[in-house]
Amino acid sequence: MITVGEAREAILAAMPAFEAETVPVESVCGRVLRQSIVAERDQPPFDRVMMDGIAIASSDFDAGTRRFPIQSTQAAGDAQQSLDAGHCIEIMTGATLPHGADCIVPVERISVTDNAATLETGYVAEAGRFTHSRGSDHEQGAELLRAGKRISPMDIAIIHSAGLTEVAVSRSPSIRVISTGNELVPAGDPIAPHQVRLSNGPAVIALLQQHGYTDCRHDHLVDEPELLEQRISAHLEAADVLILSGGVSMGKADYVPQVLGNLGVDLVFHKISQRPGKPMWFGMGPGGQAVFALPGNPVSTLVCARQYVVPALARSSGQVTAQPEFAALARDVTFNPHLTCFLPAQLISGTNGQALAMPVPTNTSGDFAALSATDGCVELPLEESVFPAGTTVRLHRW
Repeated sequence: MITVGEAREAILAAMPAFEAETVPVESVCGRVLRQSIVAERDQPPFDRVMMDGIAIASSDFDAGTRRFPIQSTQAAGDAQQSLDAGHCIEIMTGATLPHGADCIVPVERISVTDNAATLETGYVAEAGRFTHSRGSDHEQGAELLRAGKRISPMDIAIIHSAGLTEVAVSRSPSIRVISTGNELVPAGDPIAPHQVRLSNGPAVIALLQQHGYTDCRHDHLVDEPELLEQRISAHLEAADVLILSGGVSMGKADYVPQVLGNLGVDLVFHKISQRPGKPMWFGMGPGGQAVFALPGNPVSTLVCARQYVVPALARSSGQVTAQPEFAALARDVTFNPHLTCFLPAQLISGTNGQALAMPVPTNTSGDFAALSATDGCVELPLEESVFPAGTTVRLHRW
């Protein structure tokens, strides 16, 4: 067996890079950016009014003026006007600050009679009040987004503000998720007492979609070597990445490693010194396809998919590696040494606001229902067996 660290390094070293493609902005949310986004203009592009009210010159206020004849009205989107001395311009939020004005008095602080605005008693007008200076957010040409970022809804606003209609992103990989096992029955089909519902494949696809990988298809194959070889061969032809669930342990019906070898998939490793997920298999197909064969127990499948498949896809997509996240254990944990433990946990707040990880042990690696209450897994190193409450551990969110 190899260690968790060795498995991560081997997978990342073997993964191919997904090339970049240019697509419309409407289709890029959740994709990995492959170009720099720079500001088209200063932001804001002009001295911007931040309140409805009147625009005045603070020098007029300092000279004692409290009643300002209304010269005109300027709304957001109107051309910039010039303010006459001793006057005011009715102004709307988002408008350009008029020439000669340097202060906004909110509409709540004035009264209007006979086409003149009078400031309320005691109100103090100051230069720069309720104005948003040109370029104070960023200047023209400033880098707003860097390559390697997974694009969020907030980033869509930034890309549009840069005047772009299309951007370069990593190609979305074609992924095939394959559930193996005679005992599996899809939801909606009649089920016998000796059978179980198929759940691993749909859960893995949902996990991948949560991380931005949408080109995923699922197949269910029974444990028959000829059928496995035929169908997996077709999936290798069609996909960049294969993720299999089940059939990788030491049982007589665990045909997956043999079938993959027959199809020219080169083994990189088989078995990791971890729990759950020890029997995991990884290899590279003859066309550069990444093949992850995960253990069939549901907790093992999901843990391995999160720990190895998701980071591998991120690396191939050019995504910048996220900084590790840590939490303190909320209670004592004892675990057998010589295996890395990925222990499901729920995040809670300590008395001082510290992030605490409350372990949620599963009742065997088939207890997938327990995962619903968790936020991810904590990683307990194989060199130790006793982890007192308060121990800082690595956190992997789902």
